[in-house]
Amino acid sequence: MPRNMALVGTKTHQHIYNQEESDLAYWLSRSPIERLQAVTNLVRQTLPVGKRMNRKVANKKTMK
Repeated sequence: MPRNMALVGTKTHQHIYNQEESDLAYWLSRSPIERLQAVTNLVRQTLPVGKRMNRKVANKKTMK
């Protein structure tokens, strides 16, 4: 049976290749809308069904 997908790969040396730099370069090459969509997608995957994200940033405190 013939393959429908092409095998694609690259070889790199682990001590030379920097994953963080590669990831940063990738995300900086994307538009801000694409980056926000990716973050939203990750948040949706981690939240239970029907649960909303807590958007509370600061707590109100009374002064003594």
